[in-house]
Amino acid sequence: MHMYLVVAAWLVVALLAAGGIASVAADWVPWPARRRVVRPRLWGYGTLVTTLGLSLLLFLGPFDDAGFGDVGFFGYLALFVAGFVIQALAQRPGRDSTKTSS
Repeated sequence: MHMYLVVAAWLVVALLAAGGIASVAADWVPWPARRRVVRPRLWGYGTLVTTLGLSLLLFLGPFDDAGFGDVGFFGYLALFVAGFVIQALAQRPGRDSTKTSS
C-alpha cells in the first residue's frame, strides 16, 4: 500500500512540474488557475519552487538519520510555502513601467 501512495505522490509532483515548466516556457497556465493568474511566468516559477519543496519533503523528509533533523524539514516546508507566496503574487497585477506619473 505504501508504494501506491508514493507513486501517486510522485505523479502529482511530476504534473505540477510539467505545469510550471509550461508556464515559464510558453506563458500557459492550466485551466483551474487560468482566470486568476495575471503573470503566468511568475506563477510558473512559483509552481516550480512549490514542486521543489514538495519533492524535497518526499525525498529527504523521511531521512531523519541523515543529519537534517527539524532544520531540514522546516527548510523544505518554508520552500514549499514560499512557492505558494510566489503564486499568490502572480495573481496580482505588477507595476507597469511604461506609464508616467505626469
